Amino acid sequence: MAPDTNPAMAPGTAPDPRRVQIFQVSTLYGAATLAAALDAGQFGPRADARRLLLISHNAEIPETALRLETMTGYERIAARFDSTLDWNETVHPYHPATWAPRPEEAPLWQRVLRTAWDLGTAPVEVIVESIQVNPAKALAAVFAESSVEVYADGLMSYGPTRSDLAQSIAVRIRRVLHLDLVPGLRPMLLSEYGVEPELVPDGAFRAVLAEIAEASRAEEAEGAPGAGEGDSPVARAIAAEPTALLLGQYLAALNLLTAEEEEELHVRMLRGAAAAGHRSVVFKPHPTAPARYSQVLDEEAERAGVRLTVLDGPLLAETFYERCRPRLVVGCFSTALLTAAVYYDIPVARVGTAEVLERLTPFENSNRIPLTVVDHLVADLEGGEEPAVPGAAPASLAPLVRAVGYCMRHKSHPGLREEATRFLAEHHAEPGIAHHFTPERLTQLGLPGATAATAPEPAGGTSRLRRGLARARRG
Repeated sequence: MAPDTNPAMAPGTAPDPRRVQIFQVSTLYGAATLAAALDAGQFGPRADARRLLLISHNAEIPETALRLETMTGYERIAARFDSTLDWNETVHPYHPATWAPRPEEAPLWQRVLRTAWDLGTAPVEVIVESIQVNPAKALAAVFAESSVEVYADGLMSYGPTRSDLAQSIAVRIRRVLHLDLVPGLRPMLLSEYGVEPELVPDGAFRAVLAEIAEASRAEEAEGAPGAGEGDSPVARAIAAEPTALLLGQYLAALNLLTAEEEEELHVRMLRGAAAAGHRSVVFKPHPTAPARYSQVLDEEAERAGVRLTVLDGPLLAETFYERCRPRLVVGCFSTALLTAAVYYDIPVARVGTAEVLERLTPFENSNRIPLTVVDHLVADLEGGEEPAVPGAAPASLAPLVRAVGYCMRHKSHPGLREEATRFLAEHHAEPGIAHHFTPERLTQLGLPGATAATAPEPAGGTSRLRRGLARARRG
């Protein structure tokens, strides 16, 4: 059991009587989202609560993954909190993605954590990401009487909740805080439980990203021991005067592509940028991607006559947007594509999105909605479409997302069946729509585009439960 990583309270000191807000976070992008919400006053005045930042490292092998605390800008984000906690150390030797208390042990665990974290008897509020899985679900179970708030830091917020929640957790969720990555599109996340979404202001988030970029400048000014001026990854990338940035996601780790297919995907991004006239390109690999990815790109860049710089430092892609302002950002379905367009007005383009979408399994895979959004909004670099800033959601996007969301989790959203039926009756055969659905799923649900007639789907009791939860929350 690990205590607070900040200096502990002196022996005999009375616990702070204020309410406690525990903010669970696993990525710097998520931490930046929380920082923006705090700065915008969405969690009340700082003096009214003791704020704890609970860090979890959810990689398959956390000990070998890039740690959030080492990323550029982390310390400035952490300064908004009274202290920092490490969830991995707390549940060691268990993995944070798999450990959860047994129901009968939850009260004991709460007593243990209140002692270890000096919470005393203060009321606790829990703010988490990805409430459907651990560690968020485990934290909500331990503090069983606490209110729960969810923040969503990416495109998955526009899709349905990936799995059913226990009633004891669902009824306590107050809101979903999210970024306005697709202006005009309303998130589906937790909507089946009557939870309302709330926007984190654009200005507040952009200010936090600027603060992180300033931290990178400060690191360069201080210089690493033995490093010369301009020797940081960002400085080297900026010195190359790039006009395009390629985003790696390491889709092989999600079993969406093989390692060889993902290498080829990055090569296609480079070829597309070169064909569009970009002669200096930066590649931002995923932090857990193997080194050989950039080696394959190096060989392709040499053949294409393109200057390639690999931005492999522990920083957000948004830091590079802030510092360099490229004229093009290319990716598959990364959230960073939309942040480039929405917050920096940088034209974006996609590569390989349709192919990944078509092979994605199972149909309810939570990556489906991010793929759908990017495929529908962002220009196809290989298809001859001009890279652009997508802007507000077109009228066609919301009906498509809701229809896909219904097909993913139809028992959770029975009220969307009629709308999905109308949409598919009109559009299911269109080239830009057909690949978002599989004949098998349409057949299973008896929707237009089905390959055979099917029996009506059974009426599930889960929808009645969710309506009851929504009424309880409103009451």
